[in-house]
Amino acid sequence: MDDVRLTRAQVREVDRLAIEVYGMSGLVLMENAGRGCADQLVSLGIASPVAICCGHGNNGGDGFVIARHLELRGYQPRVLLVGDPDSLRGDAAANFQILRHCDVPIFPLEAWDAAVADRVLDGADWIVDALLGTGASGEPRPPLDQLIPRLNGPAAKRLAIDLPSGLDCDTGVPARNTFRADHTCTFVAAKAGFDAPMARDYLGRVVVLDIGAPPRIVREVLQAGLGESRD
Repeated sequence: MDDVRLTRAQVREVDRLAIEVYGMSGLVLMENAGRGCADQLVSLGIASPVAICCGHGNNGGDGFVIARHLELRGYQPRVLLVGDPDSLRGDAAANFQILRHCDVPIFPLEAWDAAVADRVLDGADWIVDALLGTGASGEPRPPLDQLIPRLNGPAAKRLAIDLPSGLDCDTGVPARNTFRADHTCTFVAAKAGFDAPMARDYLGRVVVLDIGAPPRIVREVLQAGLGESRD
């Protein structure tokens, strides 16, 4: 679906239809997303540890899946989890519980701590941004406002999951603190804001990943005007 662009509301509607109408499991969709991103990382080449920075939503859940699949393939992922692990919910919580039983180091970051962040980032070949998904807008809140500039600092390659944290899905306007990706793995279709000239410096090379949702769902959303932005 290279010619399709989805708004924030349309992404939400595609997810809803896939789960509620088509009967797909959110866990299966998340598994497909995370495994697809792991495939991309492996194809691009991994020379040393991978730092995976996860938020509390489904974007973070994708990051947990990526970490698990990288460990399965013999790589060395490290996970930085922003916030209290006990506040995770739904599919993200389920994948976090699985990850806890793996030999993947997990570093919670409930308040800004440069030493914790640097411990995860030290020597990383890749930094993976799984902090904020398409539902986020506006300026990233603490501690992300301090973490994101730190992620942009090291001489590592950078991969954004679905879109770079801080980049608005609909407008492509970057926040003051926005992740600068070399590669972006986005799901189902590109996002509406990706075409904005100001977004290009943050997206890097964009790859659209199939997560198993039938293309018919996207066509239904677009043809019926479902999930269109009301802004």
